[in-house]
Amino acid sequence: MTLTDIDYLLRLLLAAGCGMLIGLERQYRSRTAGLRTQALVALGAASFVLFGIQVGTPQAPLQIAAYVVSGVGFLGGGVILRQGFTVQGLNTAATLWCSAAVGCQAAAGHVVPALITTGIVLSIHLLLRPLGRLVDRAPAAKTDTIGAYVITVLVEDEKEPEVRARLSEILSAPDVIVQAMSSHLEGSEKGHELSRLNAEILVEGNGSALLDSAVTQLSAEPRIREVSWQSEDPEPIPVQSLEGTGRFGVRSLWKRRGDA
Repeated sequence: MTLTDIDYLLRLLLAAGCGMLIGLERQYRSRTAGLRTQALVALGAASFVLFGIQVGTPQAPLQIAAYVVSGVGFLGGGVILRQGFTVQGLNTAATLWCSAAVGCQAAAGHVVPALITTGIVLSIHLLLRPLGRLVDRAPAAKTDTIGAYVITVLVEDEKEPEVRARLSEILSAPDVIVQAMSSHLEGSEKGHELSRLNAEILVEGNGSALLDSAVTQLSAEPRIREVSWQSEDPEPIPVQSLEGTGRFGVRSLWKRRGDA
C-alpha cells in the first residue's frame, strides 16, 4: 500500500486529535499523563505503524503494532505509583494503552473505529466514575472536584523527622496527592528550637473531612505546638460550605498551649 503525503498527514492528525480528546479529560482531573502525553502517545503509535506501512511488506505494520503495545506498557509503568498500602496510576496507565490503540487505528486509516474507541474511552472516564463511587458507597457529599491545600505543623525541631513521617503516613490515602513538603526553623520557645512543617497537597472530593481527620491525628502527637490547614484555591471558599472556617477558607483547628 502506497501512502501519499496528504494521507500520512491526515492519519497523524487524526491520531493526535483523538489523543488530545482523551488527554483533555485527564488534564482536567490533574492526572500525571494529561493532554500532551496522551496526544504524543497516540501520535507516536500512529507514526510507528505508518512506518511499517511505508516499508511495504504485509507483516510489517502488524509486527510494529505488537512492539508498540509492549513499549507503551513500559511507559504506563512510569505513571503507576505506590503510596503506603495503595497503588495509584493504574487508570492513567490503562488510558495510555488505549491512546496507543487509537493511534494504531488512525494509522491504518480506520477513521470510524478510531473515533468510536476514543468515544468509549471518554465515556468510561465520565460515566463509570460516578458508578464506581456508588459501588464503593462513597459519601453523598463527596464530589469530583480537586482542591489544593496546605497543612502547617509547628513542632519542636528534634521531633520534626518523626512528625514528617507520621504526616506522610496520614496523607497516603488514594485521593490525596502530595505535591511538596518542606520545613524551616521558626525560632525558639522555652529552650526548644521550633520547626514549621508545610505540606502542599491536592485532595479529590471532600477535602475538609480528610484534613480535619489529619489534624485530629496529628494533635495527639507530643511536642507539636500548632496544627492548621488552609485552602489554596484561587477563589474564596463559601463560608457555608466549610462550617467554622474563616472568610477565605482558613481553618486552624488545634493549638497546644505554651504552658507545658
